Amino acid sequence: MDEDFAPRESELSQTYREGEVSVQIDIYEDGEGGWLLEIVDENNNTTVWEDSFDTEKEALNEALDALRAEGIGTFVGPVQETDESW
Repeated sequence: MDEDFAPRESELSQTYREGEVSVQIDIYEDGEGGWLLEIVDENNNTTVWEDSFDTEKEALNEALDALRAEGIGTFVGPVQETDESW
């Protein structure tokens, strides 16, 4: 991959909500012709798929299928504690 590569975010990236809980579905170019998928919760926890997808739409469909099948709670982690003593 080119060191100067700046990934482009897909226009299909979006917020997904179930009740009061929401996550961000992020889809980015991988620099090699594919698309990367990441789900980010409100606490900044992330779930990243290891394999890339051929199209943006395939990545979005995978995210939506996983959220519907497993439930949004599966993709929500704990609040990240920060060490402010630095």
